[in-house]
Amino acid sequence: MSQLDVSIMGQNYRLSCRDEEEGKLLQAVAYVDGQMRTIRESGKIRGTDRIAVMACISMAAELLKHKSPDAPIPEGALTELREKIESMTRTIDSAIEA
Repeated sequence: MSQLDVSIMGQNYRLSCRDEEEGKLLQAVAYVDGQMRTIRESGKIRGTDRIAVMACISMAAELLKHKSPDAPIPEGALTELREKIESMTRTIDSAIEA
C-alpha cells in the first residue's frame, strides 16, 4: 500500500492505494480537481461541499450517459466503481469537515 499526498482545489489530502493503482488514483484526483475547479469558476455555486456534490453528480451523469440501459455492469467494474465512490465520499467528507 502507498500513501499519496494530493491536493484538490487547494485542499491537501492523504490517500491510500495499492501500489499498482497509484497512477489511476492520481488521474482520478486530477479529474475530480478539474471538475470542481470548473464548477467553482462558473461562479454559480459557492462552498466546497456544494461544489463537490455537483462534481459528483456531473461525473455520475457522464458515466451513466455511456452505459447502455440494457447492458449489465460487470462485477469487476462494480467493485471498482464502489471503491471510487467510497474514495470520493471520503474526499467530500474531509472537505466538508475542513
